[in-house]
Amino acid sequence: MGLLLLVLLFLLPCISGLPFYNGFYYSNNPNGWNLGNGHSEGVFNGVKLVVETPEETLFSHQGAQVTLPCRYHYEPTLLAPRTVRIKWWKLSENGTPEQDVLVAIGQRHRSFGDYRGRVRLWQNGEHEVSLQIRDLRLEDSGRYRCEVIDGLEDQSGLVELELRGVVFPYQHPQGRYQLNFHEAQRACEEQDAVVASFEQLFRAWEEGLDWCNAGWLQDASVQYPITLARQPCGGLGLAPGVRSYGPRHHRLHRYDVFCFAPALRGQVYYLEHPEKLTLAEAKEACQEDGAQIAKVDTPRLSQESLLPPSRTLEVHGPTSAFCHHRM
Repeated sequence: MGLLLLVLLFLLPCISGLPFYNGFYYSNNPNGWNLGNGHSEGVFNGVKLVVETPEETLFSHQGAQVTLPCRYHYEPTLLAPRTVRIKWWKLSENGTPEQDVLVAIGQRHRSFGDYRGRVRLWQNGEHEVSLQIRDLRLEDSGRYRCEVIDGLEDQSGLVELELRGVVFPYQHPQGRYQLNFHEAQRACEEQDAVVASFEQLFRAWEEGLDWCNAGWLQDASVQYPITLARQPCGGLGLAPGVRSYGPRHHRLHRYDVFCFAPALRGQVYYLEHPEKLTLAEAKEACQEDGAQIAKVDTPRLSQESLLPPSRTLEVHGPTSAFCHHRM
């Protein structure tokens, strides 16, 4: 026993130099952290890690390939190369969970879920860690975070991706206000579309969408866009804008729905008209403008699928036609 105690006392001064483990390996070197790349200097003693991403929203379309830019650098500049860990993920929106997209350390990459096989790290230069996504899907639209991790130091930046498309109101064939939230989701999916977000509806309103019937949005709120104030649509005293009923119960409440579908070849736009329009009048208005009534992605999704063919739009209905001008 005495001999064992003597050996332990002899080894004790060496123990402080060994690395310890708590999920990552670190060094007790008093000069800094050992990051696995051969450096043990006090790198972050006065050195700042900076991540750069674009402030403006990126736009693309379904089926395309897009690169979400992300670069990092050190201030002041470091001469010695360093090994960093990169993580990309899609942020939570409207109650959906966050989605891991890709992680990378050096040349080792791993992608996750629906992004597997569609994403890669684009490194076209020193300190570039951009995310390249191919075969874009409607659900890829959203906000992405790029995180750079160097030892205990980490910084991140945000990139917003929006897919170009068209927002259109959908009404059940049996009449207005027949859909709860889950039925509204299925109705849009049947049209090869998704329930529109508020941002998408707001952009459509800026482009001229006028629709008095309230509809579900992606966050389960119910809203409708008005460009021409009138009595049946909240009254003449309210300014034009996107009117909101606020959040509604997913199963108990019933409304129409605003769907978002991929962009068509050419231009889809809202042709404003001072009076209510029948379907025939809407078609004629588009033709007079050198276009045709819009069909969104599939032949069955046209103005006919928004309202029964022979029905005249009620006074609270649209004063704009959905036109498609082919390029």
